[in-house]
Amino acid sequence: MTVTPAASTIPATSTSTTDPAASMNQLSGNFQTFLTLLTTQLKNQDPTAPMDSNQFTQQLVMYSQVEQQIDSNTNLKTLISQGSSNAAAVTTGYLGKKVSITNGNAALTGGAANWSYTLANATANTQLTISDANGRNVYTGLGQNTSGNHTFTWDGKDNNGNQLPDGTYKLTIAATDSSGNNITSSVASAGTVTQIDMTGGTPKLIIGTMEVNLGDIAAVTN
Repeated sequence: MTVTPAASTIPATSTSTTDPAASMNQLSGNFQTFLTLLTTQLKNQDPTAPMDSNQFTQQLVMYSQVEQQIDSNTNLKTLISQGSSNAAAVTTGYLGKKVSITNGNAALTGGAANWSYTLANATANTQLTISDANGRNVYTGLGQNTSGNHTFTWDGKDNNGNQLPDGTYKLTIAATDSSGNNITSSVASAGTVTQIDMTGGTPKLIIGTMEVNLGDIAAVTN
């Protein structure tokens, strides 16, 4: 009688489940079943035609690899959790601080939004464009023509005189010289952090009704 090695299938869910403990328990159960079958087959094998050890050795290696992957996933989840906790702890230090934002966004609050912008050189034409959170242009107007730093306060009204709701708005600058060449410009805004939003994967600063990523913060002052 020829006895074939124990056939055992490692479930795909053993490495894809979101619960490492459940994965390890499932793997252990399958492994115990595999060892029981293997032991029984070894006891009942034909001495004149012994089993080929290569097959069940390969299966043992597969179980070991799956176990290592589950351990790696567990360690990775632990590192992610620790990183999120550290980020949250650091972010709370921004509460009550005034921060400078460099992505062009500003919070329209109580009918006013404030920006500063810098022109690298004097311009022949400087156009200011404000867009809402959906990317729709709601206001266009003329800006300053001299080089250097300038401020701009918007009353929250579109070009038709309609008062727009509080929220996040973005200012962009299109500046050219007398020959039509583009002039380099940059836009910034400032505001006081009143809340921290930790409901997502990455903490966000709240200024008025505007959410700000930490990567968009250029400076912090008391």
